[in-house]
Amino acid sequence: MHKLEAVDPEVSALISKELLRESTTIELIASENFVPECIMEAQGSVLTNKYAEGYPGNRYHGGCEVIDQIEDLAIRRAKELFGAEHANVQPHSGVNANLAAYMALLNVGDTILSMDLSHGGHLSHGSKVSITGKFYNAVFYGVSKKTEQIDLDQVRDLAIAHKPKLIVAGCSAYSRFIDFEAFRRIADEVGAYLMVDMSHIAGLVAAGVHPTPVPWADVVTSTTTKTLRGARGGFILCRKEHASKIDKAIFPGTQGGPILQNVLAKAVTFKLADTEEFKKYAKQVQTNARRMASTLQEMGLRIVSGGTDNHLMLVDLRPWNLTGVEAEERLAKVGITVNKNMIPYDDKKPTITSGIRIGTAAVTSRGFLEKDIEEIASIIGNILEEKDKADLEPYKEAVISLCLKHPLYMTPHEISASLTRITNE
Repeated sequence: MHKLEAVDPEVSALISKELLRESTTIELIASENFVPECIMEAQGSVLTNKYAEGYPGNRYHGGCEVIDQIEDLAIRRAKELFGAEHANVQPHSGVNANLAAYMALLNVGDTILSMDLSHGGHLSHGSKVSITGKFYNAVFYGVSKKTEQIDLDQVRDLAIAHKPKLIVAGCSAYSRFIDFEAFRRIADEVGAYLMVDMSHIAGLVAAGVHPTPVPWADVVTSTTTKTLRGARGGFILCRKEHASKIDKAIFPGTQGGPILQNVLAKAVTFKLADTEEFKKYAKQVQTNARRMASTLQEMGLRIVSGGTDNHLMLVDLRPWNLTGVEAEERLAKVGITVNKNMIPYDDKKPTITSGIRIGTAAVTSRGFLEKDIEEIASIIGNILEEKDKADLEPYKEAVISLCLKHPLYMTPHEISASLTRITNE
């Protein structure tokens, strides 16, 4: 960062502050992760200089010989990693991938059936505040009150009643395996397309520790972040029969030139995810999540649906007379980052919520194992149970100790020196 520091010391200082924040806090937001440094190198490469509208072999700009090789490599690696017939690696984000899938398969005003946002779905699955809810007629399924798992009988009943053109499976706050084959049967019964948004679970799918949606879905959308632990961006997998429509929906349908340094980083992401080391990592993410859930349960906290099959869980705070925003703020004071989150059938507003969402992808990237997870869960449980009476200093020290034990990008000495400097200032 020496050149940046010389040109814009203000921005350089802010980057240093964020680096120190990430290094000295415990990140439990389920959608976040820490990328390998090679990903950052790829995203900061000379590819940022190039424009390349179109696709390999069919560009609207000259000088794309190397760019074509890079995008072809990313496409091939994505297809091989997930066993897909076709891949598009140009989406700028997961939402862009979803928009393109809708554009490819639907007409404005068509009906989609997707998971209710308040039950764990995503804004881009037809929420009224999203462009997807303004362009399409969204009908929502949810989870059973009894099991807090997806109610497939309700999905089928709604599909029969509303005859959606597209059924969406995939979530942003759902902790159980999804039965993609069952969704396929329902889609076939009513003549609908099936789209799966696997943004949260893509890394687990790649590693084989979560069922894959690829054989069952017409289209699979995803980000390359979260459990895939890679580039900032999105991608789409689909059957060959939809390939042309999907590609046209991305360009020229919803995007111009791809962000080429991100396409390069996606190629690296797929390569890293196709390794034994990554499979070991993904399995540990799942193990850590299950240990976090069970330890919190032992402390008296209620986990929605009773546990987790993937990388995340929802914690119901109502039995402890807490809101999600209160829990988020209290944990932030000791350096633990979570996000407030609605739980199924929540009676509180999205800005308040009755729960928090916890994920283990980021801490596992730092090397946290089960004993570390138990310590984090203990800190969380004690702070929430003691409420305003808690003496936070011992917990702050415990968090820093864990961070020094598992350093991120900085050595323990660099972290300690930065903290000392800030204290002296």
